[in-house]
Amino acid sequence: MSGIASRFDFKEIQEKVSLHLRPWHRSFQFWVRAADIYTGYKVFQVRVSFVKDVQKQHAMWERQHELAADKIYAMCSDLGGFFLKVAQIIGKPDLAPAAWVKKLVTLCDQAPATPFDGVQRVLEKELGQSISEIFEKFDVNPLGSASIAQVHLARLKGNKNDVVVKVQHPGIQELMMTDIRNLQAFALYMQKTDIKFDLYSVTKEMETQIGYEFDFLREANAMERIHHFLYENNRKSPVLVPRVVRDLASRRVLVMEYIDGIPILKLGDEMAKRGINPGGKMAAAAKQNILKSLTLAYGQMILKSGFFHADPHPGNILICKGSEVALLDYGQVKDLPDQLRLGYANLVLAIADNDPVKAMESYRELGIGTVSNCGNEQQELLRLAQTMFDTKLPPGVVMLQPFSEDSSIKKIAVESFPEELFSILRTVHLLRGLSVGLGINFSCAEQWRPIAEGALYNAGRLKERVEYES
Repeated sequence: MSGIASRFDFKEIQEKVSLHLRPWHRSFQFWVRAADIYTGYKVFQVRVSFVKDVQKQHAMWERQHELAADKIYAMCSDLGGFFLKVAQIIGKPDLAPAAWVKKLVTLCDQAPATPFDGVQRVLEKELGQSISEIFEKFDVNPLGSASIAQVHLARLKGNKNDVVVKVQHPGIQELMMTDIRNLQAFALYMQKTDIKFDLYSVTKEMETQIGYEFDFLREANAMERIHHFLYENNRKSPVLVPRVVRDLASRRVLVMEYIDGIPILKLGDEMAKRGINPGGKMAAAAKQNILKSLTLAYGQMILKSGFFHADPHPGNILICKGSEVALLDYGQVKDLPDQLRLGYANLVLAIADNDPVKAMESYRELGIGTVSNCGNEQQELLRLAQTMFDTKLPPGVVMLQPFSEDSSIKKIAVESFPEELFSILRTVHLLRGLSVGLGINFSCAEQWRPIAEGALYNAGRLKERVEYES
């Protein structure tokens, strides 16, 4: 008996040591890989500076981006967790080189699934009942697995409608917090050497927001609040929001209504299957309506309510019958203070009206600290505002490239950036990525202008009432 006991003791010690060393191992992996990618670019910048032929330079840059894309993909894929979210953020057509986007877009909906016995343990511990007591059927294979949780299709006992069961991966919280802190250290270095932007505040806001994602009760409350707001403020809600099964919600398990639809990334394939030309007029009209519905919902949430879904990446958007849009996953939400909400409403008007003076005032009101490195400061500030906070790219800008010498971020150093604004920035960038992906250069600022005017009027900051879409 003592031999068996000692073997168990040894196994327990092994597991504890392994758990303790896991964050250190991940940190080592991150820094080795990040240093390799970063130094690769720095050495390349020296090498390409000796080449005078512009076309040859362009070809060299493309090749360098492809090499880096392979390394970034390998890092995000191997480490998983938080790095899958990093891939979602930087893998956007407007934010990263085409080679990165092509490689990273495949990571968005792919994360290793937790084996079913692990799912069962979490679910039964959280809900206090066995799966067979709660569900009439429960699909063992998940519908999908993301960085924090995976979802299964199921049916409750005594109910004919399907539900979705979201279950958190065991041990994922500690792992992701380690990843975020490593990224924060890297961001501090980058903002001191290469990018004159307050990247550290951005990563601090990411830490706050992702920390919230581990509490599914908070997500259930957010889903119900946004559902109520959109359905109360419109004759018909611009997007569908799943209903929560309230008595089956806990910190690590969430059961909600199943909405049938196709992921937005598969829209073109679905149109082709139905004999619709994805490049034709009918498809263009459908895409325009989808984008307008989605951005209208966001305009209302951000500017009218201040409480909004802050993660509109393609994996969270479904297209349903009649081109209706469903918005999923309310783990990342933001509740803006009125001062920031109204300051952003003012900035939306500045962008929509192409007004550099108002843009400058809005920056001050929002607490965005800038230092100019150019003569035409006002115009560059407006251009920076358009680049950061509108889905429509400014004239002459095909892709946002923060490293290029012509970039507004190079000309206007952003020394302080309120952490809470990052959620708006990221949301607009994700919406722009969808806009570019659908082939539509669409301005959310122009669409949101009447909502922004209404918000400012209701706060007593505009003298004349403007009729706007509710």
